[in-house]
Amino acid sequence: MARERFRKHINKLEDEMMDLGCTVAAAVGHAISALKNRDVDAAKKIVNDDMIINRKRWETEENCINLIALQQPVASDLREIVAIMNIITDLERIGDYAEGVAKIVILLGKEPLVKPLDNIPQMAEKGLDMLNRSIKAFIERDSDMAKKICDEDDEVDKLYDKTYHELLSRMIAKPDTITNATYLIWASHNFERIADRVTNICERTIFLVTGSMQKINVSKY
Repeated sequence: MARERFRKHINKLEDEMMDLGCTVAAAVGHAISALKNRDVDAAKKIVNDDMIINRKRWETEENCINLIALQQPVASDLREIVAIMNIITDLERIGDYAEGVAKIVILLGKEPLVKPLDNIPQMAEKGLDMLNRSIKAFIERDSDMAKKICDEDDEVDKLYDKTYHELLSRMIAKPDTITNATYLIWASHNFERIADRVTNICERTIFLVTGSMQKINVSKY
């Protein structure tokens, strides 16, 4: 009976983590759309709603700490709670990146872009897809899927580097575009960092399944 009650608490933490993941994924999706459509009103809503993400993270973290204090779990149970605590931290940071992109949309306003967005939405959508699958991999305890997602981070890195160098070249050729180009570099960097945080989530899945922490993708391309 005590074991069943404890398992219910763990399942509740997983549900809270998935709820946070869905909220964060929605924020990222809205940020992509706001940037593509130059939608300042949508961007302002993303900024305002970031507090919801923060609150969900804090509540779940507190529940994790309380469960550790009251139940004193060991072995795989403790690994799962620790993994969830780390994952919700990464999810909250991904929400911050979405908020950061929204703030850039607000700064850009309706000012013409120095160049088409090109690779930035592709990078963002790839990171969002990785995020959704990383949560699925955790719930299903699929370490093979988690490793595959980590490897996909190189694709995002390549798109970021291409975007960065294109914008840097534009800034050098036309110094009057520096501010506008810098905003786009910031936006692309935020999307690139989302993929990095997703690899952290995947590494926690592997930690939960295998019992050992591994740095999966240490090479650049």
